[in-house]
Amino acid sequence: MRIALDVMGGDYAPQEIIAGAVDFVEREKLKLILVGREEVIKEELAKYNYKGDLLEIVNASEVIGMDESPVAALRKKKDASIVIATKLVREGKADAVVSCGSTGAQMAAAVFILGRMADIERPPIITPVPNQNDGYTFLIDVGANVDCRPRQLLQFALLGKVYASAVMNIDNPRIALLNNGEEETKGSHLYVEAYNLLKEAGEINFIGNIEGRYIFDGKADVIVCDGFTGNIVLKTIEGVSLFIARNVARELGKLPSFFSKMDYTKIGGAPLLGINGVSIVCHGSSKREAVYNGLCVARDCVEKDIVRKQAAMLAQMKEN
Repeated sequence: MRIALDVMGGDYAPQEIIAGAVDFVEREKLKLILVGREEVIKEELAKYNYKGDLLEIVNASEVIGMDESPVAALRKKKDASIVIATKLVREGKADAVVSCGSTGAQMAAAVFILGRMADIERPPIITPVPNQNDGYTFLIDVGANVDCRPRQLLQFALLGKVYASAVMNIDNPRIALLNNGEEETKGSHLYVEAYNLLKEAGEINFIGNIEGRYIFDGKADVIVCDGFTGNIVLKTIEGVSLFIARNVARELGKLPSFFSKMDYTKIGGAPLLGINGVSIVCHGSSKREAVYNGLCVARDCVEKDIVRKQAAMLAQMKEN
């Protein structure tokens, strides 16, 4: 297995990205391809003792910034690190790509370079949220698609079902639609129409609408929403968790171990589904530990063959 890592993407690139990479090869004994400005990478690697045959450098002279238009930058910067890293996956030289850089640029690279799976209009991002059953509920989409159509939410549900089955070994995952009420008629036109599509989809174990306060109850295995809503929910969870953690630590002098489940650095990264390859989106503020864990997510996705499983289920549902 070989994973391509965009060394230049992220708020703390390249120092923290390379630190996480070195940790990964030392602990997991798997090969990494570091993509970015070669001289910068070599200078940073000189600070570490590591097994040299597990790290390869592929030069990329350009970087796509967080404030750039993803599609325009992708066309203009042909030698950007996220572009080169994604091409390595397409060419079969890497099994996955991981980046802490611009989510929009990573999604654009995945769509234009790796390509979307048949009948998938917009690839979503899926991420785990801890629940009270000592497990996780998956939230999809958490930021890839701001504007969605009802049938795209149906596609998100199908992809979420495959991922929950493949990663968590959940048989017939329970799918819910995030809404402002449980009734069928609740929500905007988008959510009312999406509800009807999900209800009629025989391939999905749809349990109805779910309100935000029940996200952590474990009533659903996969919760579907548009990327705008999902990203706000995710960032709110991060902010509230940090607020509570600081106040608990102030009063008790330490944090209960449970709070580690709410820490994005422990989760590491979130897969972009519905594309012909493994692409892991990491938090822009990722440091050493988060980078290491993001690489572990990529490893798990490759080992559990999620790309083939997604394609197989989509093909099966099309036949039915």
